[in-house]
Amino acid sequence: MSKEAVYTHGHHESVLRSHSWRTAENSAAYLLPYLKPNMTLLDIGCGPGTITADFATLLSAGHVTALEVPGSDVLEKARALASKRGLTNMSFVSGDATTLPFADGTFDVVHAHQVLQHVGDPVQVLKEMRRVTKPGGVVAARDTDFSGMVWYPEVEGMDEWRRGYLQVARANGGEPDAGRRLHVWAKKAGFSRESITLSVGTWCYYTSDERAWWSGLWADRTLSSNFASTAIKNGIYTKEALRRVAETWQKWGTEEDGWFTLIHGELIARV
Repeated sequence: MSKEAVYTHGHHESVLRSHSWRTAENSAAYLLPYLKPNMTLLDIGCGPGTITADFATLLSAGHVTALEVPGSDVLEKARALASKRGLTNMSFVSGDATTLPFADGTFDVVHAHQVLQHVGDPVQVLKEMRRVTKPGGVVAARDTDFSGMVWYPEVEGMDEWRRGYLQVARANGGEPDAGRRLHVWAKKAGFSRESITLSVGTWCYYTSDERAWWSGLWADRTLSSNFASTAIKNGIYTKEALRRVAETWQKWGTEEDGWFTLIHGELIARV
């Protein structure tokens, strides 16, 4: 990730609880039709590696490289998952997405899931993704759009949570409404309009178990993750205000008719 931005979520357990739920099917379905078993793929910001490991399973005759920021112990979680699943076609690298440590034209596919919203210069990251992709290859990115999130019912405090989140994420140097901007950033990175394919993906939580999981991890994230420390540091929240936000999430989670949907912008860009 960019050296200029602070990762709003960090890798607290409450964050990894969400990230470890992600699979290639529920988080990268838009990319799957482009994959062939013998391809090489770079996964930028791999996190705990659940999507990355799925890619390695699909690219059984190819190779997948997982990349995370230097100094992050989450890469070891990805390595452990690969070992547990018996995957031998994976490698693990620390590096900065704004200056990728690979030669031009190294990979068939370069993928980033929920990364561009957290970097200070998403255009530069996309330029680097393009640079290390082979001619004819694919750059793929998926990012949520926080202003596009919708929920029911209108629990008091949820709108305030979103406004506060947008402030914190931007104070940290990111853009939480990245989903709607992916194609604009891609064109600035040198991709032609004709090379770009856009789509929208969703996550939806509405069963009692899903509501408990989603509201619980956000309540915990609000109080204990990097979000909390940077929110206080930037003067956007006090500890008491964060406690009220966490209580709001817990209240929403108890609503019998609760429903929460996230939209994600999805980008395929041909090199």
